Amino acid sequence: MQNQPLSVFSAAYWRAARAEFRNVRVLAFSGLVCAMAIVLQSMPIFLLGPSLKIYFSFLVVSLGCMCYGPVVGMLAGAVIDTVGFLLSSYGEPYFPGFLITAVLSGLLYGMMLYRRKPTLWRIILLRLIINYGSNVLLGSVWKAMLYGKGYLYYATTGLVKNTIMLPLEVFLTWVVLRAAVQYGLDRKYIHGVTVR
Repeated sequence: MQNQPLSVFSAAYWRAARAEFRNVRVLAFSGLVCAMAIVLQSMPIFLLGPSLKIYFSFLVVSLGCMCYGPVVGMLAGAVIDTVGFLLSSYGEPYFPGFLITAVLSGLLYGMMLYRRKPTLWRIILLRLIINYGSNVLLGSVWKAMLYGKGYLYYATTGLVKNTIMLPLEVFLTWVVLRAAVQYGLDRKYIHGVTVR
């Protein structure tokens, strides 16, 4: 059963997540998620030059990972980062560190949302991990290596940006995922489970 709760620490959970690669609907939906995320990623809001931008692609990535899990989520993260860079790099050089962050984010979104009810507390915890772990800690390392202003500069600006954005990201993610669950997106249209 698709909705059967499984522990993220169990082998059955990871077998189910890996099995999503055999579902044609999942693969089609993941392609759609990648396309939407790439479009949203190509339209950032610039705050302080090229190093400080706001993206809204996290909404479709979180929705996708809730439906297809961490294994497909990691691959989708790699596709979104690579194709997004090729289509709209804004003259910036390619840096593989951001690919690592995108794959890690797909893993985290999937582990926290796949086969789980998207509660407000779960989304708050997820956004805290993504914002401060992936975006601030890892992102500052990549930006310092790429732009050369020093880790503390990027960590400070990243901390301010991610703290300001946290409530908005939590609220938008909660609204989108809750609507998707109420509409039965995952069960009816992606996994073909009859909803009664």
